Amino acid sequence: MYAGKYAVQCAGRAAFIMAGTGESVTYAELEARTNRLAHLLRAHGLKRLDHYAIFMENNNRYLEACGAGERAGLYYTCVNSYLKADELAYILNNSESKVLITSASRLEVAREALKQAPKVGLCLVVDAAADDGGCRAYGPAVAAFPSTPIADESLGTPMLYSSGTTGRPKGIVRPLPENPPSQPLPLFDFLVKLWQYREDMVYLSPAPLYHSAPQAAVGLTIRKGGTVVIMEHFDPEQYLALVEKHRVTHTQLVPTMFSRMLKLPAEVRTKYDLSSLEIAVHAAAPCPVQVKEQMIAWWGPIIHEYYGATEGLGFTACNSQEWLAHRGTVGRVLLGDLHILDAEMKPCPKGTPGEIWFKTATPFEYFNDPGKTAETRSADGTMSTVGDVGYVDDDGFLYLTDRSTFMIISGGVNIYPQECENLLITHPKVADAAVFGVPNDDLGEEVKAVVQPMPGAAPDAALAEELIAFCSAHLARQKVPRSIDFADELPRLPTGKLYKKVLRDKYWGDRKSRIL
Repeated sequence: MYAGKYAVQCAGRAAFIMAGTGESVTYAELEARTNRLAHLLRAHGLKRLDHYAIFMENNNRYLEACGAGERAGLYYTCVNSYLKADELAYILNNSESKVLITSASRLEVAREALKQAPKVGLCLVVDAAADDGGCRAYGPAVAAFPSTPIADESLGTPMLYSSGTTGRPKGIVRPLPENPPSQPLPLFDFLVKLWQYREDMVYLSPAPLYHSAPQAAVGLTIRKGGTVVIMEHFDPEQYLALVEKHRVTHTQLVPTMFSRMLKLPAEVRTKYDLSSLEIAVHAAAPCPVQVKEQMIAWWGPIIHEYYGATEGLGFTACNSQEWLAHRGTVGRVLLGDLHILDAEMKPCPKGTPGEIWFKTATPFEYFNDPGKTAETRSADGTMSTVGDVGYVDDDGFLYLTDRSTFMIISGGVNIYPQECENLLITHPKVADAAVFGVPNDDLGEEVKAVVQPMPGAAPDAALAEELIAFCSAHLARQKVPRSIDFADELPRLPTGKLYKKVLRDKYWGDRKSRIL
């Protein structure tokens, strides 16, 4: 991350603190670290607009691994640290990365991936004591370089990948102007004003740093001279304790984190002083209305929601007051030009769900994939979509109903399973839930739920009947699961996104068609 003027003005201030170990790295130290890595990347032949990749868990070297790219005019790809070797190799090759930065805990996967990625000429391991079999120890490697800036600094930016829930992940690349690193892309100025970033803020980051939302939030905090507290992984009680300990002012979460904190015993939830919190942002997945109501009642009207894909097509947002007046909304449009269209690309009436299209707020392409890029565009090329489904109310507030790829068509009725998922997660015996369509020879598809029970709840027929009755009391008959299966854990990313396709595919087997 780029420290800029704060490396001098606030040299001794903590740029970031690791939550687990308490390690604190100052602005001066972060500046020196990013400069050394930028020199190393130049020495290895990386020039402006080249690519490198980062594959590791949240650790004390992650921010400098990104920051070097931001000041060397490079595209850096932060890779989901839970990927397997084949998946990592695909991204390394697709992104044309020339360098891989990884960690000891991910090295085994990285080694297997590198066998399939011959264009990666250098692998750095951040917590290795010595070079090992072609992979260089990060510390000694960067120590040989100066702590002063490279001579040809220019703005770099992440090239992140879509989650790949509907196919191969796609690299999202934006045009990169020849700006100095002190001049970020215009979108970020907008977010600073929206969420009131400032010099003395303390930002608590509970999510994986490879994801776009924490990437942006952490980067903005550093650029404003604030302090970031980085959780190595999310734990609901530790999160609350960190707010109290560090007097956290800003944070960003996903709805599953809300749910996990709400299910803590009352004596735990009220144990910690959260009065320093000013702004709590959430996104990445729709938040059940009951969950958000409870969070606002607990934390007060400090909760802000937004909707926007990594692709940057457009952006909606709302504060707590707006949300309470339009329960379930993800906000009004602040960037881009929103259109809700049916299958024939005709506008849907207010209140009627359709595919969400934007006249693109910020230009993007899928890297080296003009075909996939074209699939997201309207026929005239003026609008883009990522396949989300929703509707707009009379006041212009957007509501999400689902991803179009998971719409269920049962007996000719379109069913958007998000509503059922949102309801199930509020049941005290449910830790997580996924709803999707499975084959039914008569109806085409029927509604299926897979539930992760709370600890102590028996995953048996009695619980399945209880949950079906619970859904029947709150939902129209067509939306109620006909059956419920149980799983020890659902395949949900740490970012909060559910790999629903993995679950659904088990029920469809090797059928070539999903239409019966």
